[in-house]
Amino acid sequence: MKILAIIPARGGSKRLPEKNIKLLGGKPLINWTIESTLGIPQICHTLVSTDNTAISQIAVSAGAYVPWLRPDLLATDEATTISVALHSLDWYENNHEEVDGLLLLQPTSPFRTRKSIEAGIAIFEKNGGTPVIAVSTAQDHPMWTLKQDGNYLTPFLGEKGFASRSQDLESVFVVNGSFYLSSPEDLRQNNSFFGPKISGLLIDSPLEAIDIDTPWDFKLAETLYQIELE
Repeated sequence: MKILAIIPARGGSKRLPEKNIKLLGGKPLINWTIESTLGIPQICHTLVSTDNTAISQIAVSAGAYVPWLRPDLLATDEATTISVALHSLDWYENNHEEVDGLLLLQPTSPFRTRKSIEAGIAIFEKNGGTPVIAVSTAQDHPMWTLKQDGNYLTPFLGEKGFASRSQDLESVFVVNGSFYLSSPEDLRQNNSFFGPKISGLLIDSPLEAIDIDTPWDFKLAETLYQIELE
């Protein structure tokens, strides 16, 4: 099993400037993700896709593979994560070798563990290459949500949900953004990590499920990291 790990790390970030190399726990944010992949047997390379020279240099120092700077077309606010992933996959298979899986790891999930990565890969192998997505248990059940209906609020999914006891509700999950793994075939066919069938990698730890996108998220990550050290 050969898996190409890709870490997308664009230089521009409006809500949290330079977030991918902002220091968390004394090291650049992106280093947390790079280091978690090193030494996993199935991962043939950890490729960082970036348009930024500073990020590139830091990533290489941390042990990542950065063969180029991302094309300008893929460095805009409108560029999608899937287009960045496919660009990296196509380049790698054209210049190195074909792979069995593409693993997308966002640097904004710094506390994702090596153990979780290995567990996700094991699910991928066991289920014959079905896409694997990291999820967390939803804190708010959709059956108990509301929507605006004119001047009033109405149940989003109908009245039945509000008559249900919490213990009678089905378990529901949300994507936490820390792990996406798909075969190249599925990825190219669906143009998405979400195919007709998806396997879930359940992340129980709230710390591990953190996704940093704003100054508030970063402050929360710093605070929780310090608590974990105590």
